[in-house]
Amino acid sequence: MNTILQAEPETAARYHALGLWGTLGVADYVRRNAENFPECDAIITEHARVSWADYDREVDRIAGILGTILDRNERFGVYLPDCPEFHYALCAAERSGTIAVGAGARSDKAELLYLLTKSDARVLVMRAEHRGESAQSIAQSLSDGGHALETLILCGAGGEVRVVQWQHGEFSEVTIEPAPAEVLAARAFSPDEVSMLNSTSGTTGRPKLVTQTANRWINFTQIAIEDGEFTDRDVILGAVPGPFGFGLWTAHYAPAMLGVPVVLMESFSVQRMIDFIEDERVTVLACVSTQFKMMLDAPELATADVQSLRVMYTGGEAVPYERAREFEERVDARVLQFYGSNEGGAVTNTTLRDTAEQRLRTAGRVSPGATIRLLDSAGNDVTETGGPGQPAVTGPSTTYGYFNDDAANAELFKNGQLLMPDIVTVDADGYYKIVGRTSDLIIRGGKNISAVEVEEAVEGHPEIIMAAAVPVPDELFGERIGVAVKLAADSPLALEQLVEYLVSVGCSKSLLPERMLVVDDLPLAPGGKIAKGKVKELFTVGSR
Repeated sequence: MNTILQAEPETAARYHALGLWGTLGVADYVRRNAENFPECDAIITEHARVSWADYDREVDRIAGILGTILDRNERFGVYLPDCPEFHYALCAAERSGTIAVGAGARSDKAELLYLLTKSDARVLVMRAEHRGESAQSIAQSLSDGGHALETLILCGAGGEVRVVQWQHGEFSEVTIEPAPAEVLAARAFSPDEVSMLNSTSGTTGRPKLVTQTANRWINFTQIAIEDGEFTDRDVILGAVPGPFGFGLWTAHYAPAMLGVPVVLMESFSVQRMIDFIEDERVTVLACVSTQFKMMLDAPELATADVQSLRVMYTGGEAVPYERAREFEERVDARVLQFYGSNEGGAVTNTTLRDTAEQRLRTAGRVSPGATIRLLDSAGNDVTETGGPGQPAVTGPSTTYGYFNDDAANAELFKNGQLLMPDIVTVDADGYYKIVGRTSDLIIRGGKNISAVEVEEAVEGHPEIIMAAAVPVPDELFGERIGVAVKLAADSPLALEQLVEYLVSVGCSKSLLPERMLVVDDLPLAPGGKIAKGKVKELFTVGSR
């Protein structure tokens, strides 16, 4: 059984006293918005517009079902694309006192099986068909894998909800009497309680289940609202997949807290994103580096009217300076980046009050209420000397830990601080910069080389759209530097020409690639970032 289901009472009391935590969850904000402006748009998709009244009603419907078939604190899986039903399910968890287990829409059945088994979730909320496969087929796969799935709650894009029992390979539709409102009110979660488990984005290995509370992300979102000077006239487009931290605060929390519409894409398309910005007059864009680089490289951007955009939020990873500056110049919107993670929440953040150099070259200063210390490989505090070091953090948006995983929690927390898997520096003005990842190093002849630095150098070449640096095994040096690159159309660029360019611009010899693989597209993890594990596999086939 998981024992990390609530904050220490004194910690919670302190965060509440400081105003860093509140008393409302997302479901509460949705209800408030439904009462105050019921017919205003809450969610906009390619095929539908959902009002706040509709949003609130659908949350009640799913919460009533969950309140009948599950006890308080029991888990249910959510296997949905970035659609209205995904957000209904998360709010229904809060209202029914049950815990949603978010699986990325692109997660395969093996990962889904692992997440449901790990969390002991015997109810699954999904559509009748997911990415071309029927719910019955997916349920059969889970059963074959040894998971005793009991109930499917099938949400249709048109608003219909069906409950089916799964027994011996057969569907049996049932009618569920929804739990009464007074029963739900008595068992609803406070925003301090865990209402969701989501997986780490799975860029390098098997995911873990991260405990999530409303107050974690409300705190994060409030910081972003203040730094980005959000108003009730904003329109937000969340391009980051919903189950993960960045996608949560931008598409789930911020719109509800502000009472503004969010634009969702069931699957990412750079053309669709540009069209949405133009058609819906989007003012705030949230996307990872990979996505905004794709936007800059899209021919459609040259003729699109995207002048409504005023802020783009990106971060959670190193952001390439040259491309971020290009975005500001071409789109005339300010880039705000942050440093944090699904586990760490808000650690550092930039603001509209920062200079362009501070916003584009750093991840900002320490977030309100957070602490950060940089540790060297021996565990010594090197913060005062600027690092580099691995961040050890605490704060009001830090997770309580991984669900049912004592071994992973022992690695995640040291001396009451959460260890981030990155290498970070801090300057004399208190601005932090991500320079690498502890797990994203290329060790060539005993020398640690940051894959992030290699990628930033390589992406400076005008014919390279995107790059991923990984270690390539080598008998002599142990590892050599390999880069997988997506080239501009018809580019004949070869490794030798790339190296010549890097030398001509003064790139350190230690960062020069030794293997190059040209790909049509770089593989992406469910969270939208480049899947480094899959990139490594590509090098087993061949490289230039």
